[in-house]
Amino acid sequence: MRHLPSKEYSSLICLGEEFVKSPIVQEKVELVIDELLEILLQEPGAPKGVEIPSESKEKRTLLRGLLTIRESKPLDAQFFKKMNSLLQTELKEKGIVDVDKLEVVSNMFSDNPFSQSDKFVLWQGDITRINADAIVNAANKQMLGCFQPLHACIDNAIHSAAGPQLRDDCEIIMTAQKELEETGQAKITRAYNLPSQFVLHTVGPIVPSGTMLTVQQKEELASCYRSCLDLANEVKGIKTIAFCAISTGVFGFPKTEAAHIAVQTVNDWLTTHPHQFEKIIFNVFSEGDFNEYADVFNA
Repeated sequence: MRHLPSKEYSSLICLGEEFVKSPIVQEKVELVIDELLEILLQEPGAPKGVEIPSESKEKRTLLRGLLTIRESKPLDAQFFKKMNSLLQTELKEKGIVDVDKLEVVSNMFSDNPFSQSDKFVLWQGDITRINADAIVNAANKQMLGCFQPLHACIDNAIHSAAGPQLRDDCEIIMTAQKELEETGQAKITRAYNLPSQFVLHTVGPIVPSGTMLTVQQKEELASCYRSCLDLANEVKGIKTIAFCAISTGVFGFPKTEAAHIAVQTVNDWLTTHPHQFEKIIFNVFSEGDFNEYADVFNA
């Protein structure tokens, strides 16, 4: 497979240009959602016969679902203005997590065996709230986001919180590459309405249920972490990175082994690049996942 380096697509997606955040919604949020739904449902190819619910929460769910199934194509500037304001309003309500205030692993697990643990953070929560310079998205080979409405995957969550511009950028990159993304590689885009500045998209290995973990799958997962670090190292201004637990969801990679690979790979990379990056956040969503990483640090 051909791997498209960032220098061949960065200008196509204006990677070096700062995305200016929109002001929060000043009118009633439900009215903004109504306007956005009306625009989407009038598009050619929009689902037919969709009834707009009466409840505000259900309207927002419908809006997210419509954007999830929508292919990348031009949208009116007015739509983006209203959508960006809505997402910024929702981000303010959720609250931004400040990386600088998170405790490092060397303090949480003082006897841990990792030489770079003064740069490590283990944090449980929603990755779309964290203001790391870059966050990592566990993508699929199409690299366009998840098209299943309300699917509980991190790919869906990140694209939904960032806004439709994220899919547009991914479409531009994949059109230029002309091939599916290879497992273990990574691409970078701006983060749009997320509190981070960039999103690193990487495709992890799939471990089918009931099969034995292979050496190749382990190396592919390690490659995801190295590729993200290498790519982030090319972009000026990225000092903090939040990694999700790549491949441990629907891709089926065993969580215990994944946590060991993640921490060891990042530790090894930082050891050979001692002056790169200030903090690496290992982000988990569940208590069980937190305990998997805690066991690694307590080893």
